[in-house]
Amino acid sequence: MSDHRCGTVPGSHRTSLVSGVPTIADPANITRPATSLYPPCMRDEEATTEPLIEDPRPNGLRKVDSLVLVLTGDGKGKSSSAFGMVMRALARDWDVAVVQFVKSGDWNTGEEKICQRLGVSWNTWGSGFTWDSNDLEHDRAIARDAWSRTAHLITEGQHHLVVLDELTYLITWGWLEIEPVVEAISTRPPHVNIVCTGRNAHPLLIDLADTVTSMTTVKHAYDRGIAAKRGIDY
Repeated sequence: MSDHRCGTVPGSHRTSLVSGVPTIADPANITRPATSLYPPCMRDEEATTEPLIEDPRPNGLRKVDSLVLVLTGDGKGKSSSAFGMVMRALARDWDVAVVQFVKSGDWNTGEEKICQRLGVSWNTWGSGFTWDSNDLEHDRAIARDAWSRTAHLITEGQHHLVVLDELTYLITWGWLEIEPVVEAISTRPPHVNIVCTGRNAHPLLIDLADTVTSMTTVKHAYDRGIAAKRGIDY
């Protein structure tokens, strides 16, 4: 798809893209933004830290049957992180299911291609980008039907890992109430792990999760007019 765009909601990335191959910038001519613009996780180039000499992990760690993870924030990497966990799960001989709530079956992404080859139950139950839609009410009905099928899939317990890709958007848009989502996840079979992705995760979803990561944008290729790259973005 030559016009493929990553991101799943209007405004998730710039939409005025420049075609062609980008010019590689001379590092000497790159103007670095002020240090204060970088998120706390990024080090100042003058800063140094000492390597840890004691194990930082707390005592008394316990094992659980399953986990709920939420990958949110405005930065790139939410779905990519989820699909990394899919690879780990497959390596442990887990049964894995992926549900995509926005992307439609017309997409031909690299992750779908390899996951289907590896036996993942892949379900693209969305209707595509909202800005490409001619009937948002129809899309809303599709989303609700997709959640109904997803709740059944979770309850069945046939999979050790279920990825709910782009789920947060349905909640943010008001297409899906948060309560049935929390109910389905909190009452899932004990062995079923859940990974939810998407921006603006609902507070109740965050409260329910064991691990929450917010991806933060420092730079994005779109800001330089660079289109999504096959093999990297899709």
